[in-house]
Amino acid sequence: MAPNPLDTVDDELKKTINSLYTLQSSTHGYLGNETQAALAGEAKNLVSSLAKLQSLARPSGAEPHDPNFNPNAPKNSALPALLPPEVIGYVDEGRNPDVYTREFVELVQRGNAYLKGKSEGLKGLKDALAQEIVKEWPEMEGIVGKVLKGEGGGVDGLVIGAGSV
Repeated sequence: MAPNPLDTVDDELKKTINSLYTLQSSTHGYLGNETQAALAGEAKNLVSSLAKLQSLARPSGAEPHDPNFNPNAPKNSALPALLPPEVIGYVDEGRNPDVYTREFVELVQRGNAYLKGKSEGLKGLKDALAQEIVKEWPEMEGIVGKVLKGEGGGVDGLVIGAGSV
């Protein structure tokens, strides 16, 4: 079974963070030539970890010299694109991604309330129009009844012929 790409990325991130920590510690406690070789080796490890991370994020089959290469394109990437770009933008700007989620939910709720009100308003208009048509032109009763039945609804209290719709 092929290794999970997210596990591979997780391992490479841990290696990268470990390399950065080791470089910081070695730099802080620098003792001259004794730590020079350790710093050089750890810098090589950091570069290889970063290169591995870049290759994992690159779309499969795409190379930087390819004219169609787009390093930000998530298509065919080894990693699944689970986050909307807007959330990534929020994090890049130093904002809390929960704010994006809350704003998105509020926007959807406002849109749903608007559409519900619009739907109820049109239903009320349809009912009032049907009642007024039957009141003004009693000969249209049958046609109005067919239209109301055909659209799957009816008007409470509207008497069409022998029964109500």
